[in-house]
Amino acid sequence: MSTKETLTEPFPRGVLPDEAQVLACIRCGLCSAVCPVYQRTLLETDAPRGRIALVRAVLEGRLEPSRRFKQIVYECMYCQACTTLCPAGVRTDLLMMAARAYLLEREGENRFRRFLFRWLLPHPERVEAATFPLRLYERLGVRGLVERLHLDRLLPRRLREMVWLLPPIPRRPQRRLLPEVTPAQGETRHRVGYFLGCAQDVMFASASRATVRVLARNGCTVYAPRVACCGMPHLGYGELEVAKELARQNILAFECDDLEAVVTDCASCGSMLREYATLLSGDPEWAARAAAFSARVRDISAYLVEIGYEPPRGRVELRVTYHDPCHLVRGQGVSRQPRELLRAIPGLEFVEMAEADWCCGNAGSHALTDPEGSGEILERKMAHAARTGAQVIASGCPGCQLQLWRGVRRWKLPMRVVHPIELLDLSYRRS
Repeated sequence: MSTKETLTEPFPRGVLPDEAQVLACIRCGLCSAVCPVYQRTLLETDAPRGRIALVRAVLEGRLEPSRRFKQIVYECMYCQACTTLCPAGVRTDLLMMAARAYLLEREGENRFRRFLFRWLLPHPERVEAATFPLRLYERLGVRGLVERLHLDRLLPRRLREMVWLLPPIPRRPQRRLLPEVTPAQGETRHRVGYFLGCAQDVMFASASRATVRVLARNGCTVYAPRVACCGMPHLGYGELEVAKELARQNILAFECDDLEAVVTDCASCGSMLREYATLLSGDPEWAARAAAFSARVRDISAYLVEIGYEPPRGRVELRVTYHDPCHLVRGQGVSRQPRELLRAIPGLEFVEMAEADWCCGNAGSHALTDPEGSGEILERKMAHAARTGAQVIASGCPGCQLQLWRGVRRWKLPMRVVHPIELLDLSYRRS
């Protein structure tokens, strides 16, 4: 078998780098300076160029996949910092997804993976049912008792980390309350689709409500169809065929000619929705439809700046700092716009934190699968946040918000964590 055949065979077509990209790494080491995992361990195997060398060796048959190899592949945070800096344009993030898909094909799928990725996550109503105990934990006052008496300190470490991750849980998920069509306030100037993410729905419903209100305030009639999971967890764990099927379902849900944009307030969802064009590029029936869909995807802050938002007038007397979600700043190139919205709010003092675009360490599930490593990366982030003296950390990704809540509780910081759009919505409602 030739090198080309060996390298490309495990790569699903239209999803991952071709052989030219795999071979393009020049081992310059620039990626090491921005990789949060390498900066924590200083092991060459944890640097992006080290991962690329190992994956290539496995795919060429020079190295047998081992438990350590699997650990290295799954430790990648998918933060895309290395891809942004790479002078050769190597998509290390997608290469790691290819390696995970390769390992899944090689090892097979166990019952837990089938339950999680095929039965639970593709169905928002099942995710909602699975999180019902969390709402009871909040509503029955158990959470308040645990926090007042510091009972969380008595829990096993993994469970304690899970408790710290939990934000204030909404009484009801937004999916049950959000109308399919929300009319614009006043004249309709824009017609947009709203993609409600799974975590946003069950954990941060207040941000979803704020997003729809702000869009309506700015002349948007908002269409909110019932959607499936965006597929980011599936792509992250090598479940590529499920990710493709979810992509098809979501594209179909928004195929209305009069929608000028598909807006989301979840950085991870937005990044994944924009990847549909790549994910389905090898599918003759869906390639053009996926490309058209991805081209319409906008983050809420970027879309408001794009259309020209109504200046907020209500005062919000808070000192606020901002954390850049990886899937927003690098996955979608959105960094200036959330800051512009925050600075526009009367009374709000915006303070930039150092390394605002450095990964917080959550990366989907790392806070649970590797609490120690994730916590060390988070410590660096929270030290910078604390130095700002801010009362609020704003961030537009539910995964980041969960991790930042964990940091606030672990280090007992006098801070809250919110979506930037909630502060804009608050200003609008006060005017």
